[in-house]
Amino acid sequence: MRGKLIEALAVGELSWQDYANCRGADADLFFPERGASTRKAKAICNACEVKAQCLDYAIVNGEKFGIWGGMSERERRRVRRQRIVAARKVS
Repeated sequence: MRGKLIEALAVGELSWQDYANCRGADADLFFPERGASTRKAKAICNACEVKAQCLDYAIVNGEKFGIWGGMSERERRRVRRQRIVAARKVS
């Protein structure tokens, strides 16, 4: 199933959001109050088969709040910087 899903996502037949584990979950888990635990949200993300697509979406779209792809904004900023550095090395 996973191979077919990735293939369908790659050709744009399906939206990654349709397969997200968080679909239908309590949004408050993914957008917690400052200082609240993100453990439950990250556990849902870590078991998700579209985690990478979710993370890419958040990075490309500059999502500033919430847990996306199993990462907080601070963690996503670090990944964004790493990707920028890696892209400069390739150029």
